[in-house]
Amino acid sequence: MEGSKVYNKSKNIVTREIEGEVILVPVVSEAPEMDSIYVLNETSAFIWNLLDGKNSLDEILNRMLDTYDVTPERARKDIDDLINTLLNFGALEEVGD
Repeated sequence: MEGSKVYNKSKNIVTREIEGEVILVPVVSEAPEMDSIYVLNETSAFIWNLLDGKNSLDEILNRMLDTYDVTPERARKDIDDLINTLLNFGALEEVGD
């Protein structure tokens, strides 16, 4: 994924922290969609909190490298994988689209 891209959380997602886990819940109107939630692990929650419509993917990468003992390649893969998953889940919107 291009490092200069910026993403923001969708207004259709509500975030809750329960017992140390960050849970994403879609705001839906149909009952079948009510069981669609997404639980973030520690690293994913760290990335999620930086997806504020201002931080680019490169800036998020640098913050990960400052915080975690991880290679740049592994951190980039983790970010890209999470962004793709969250886009498919409908939890993110690209800024500037």
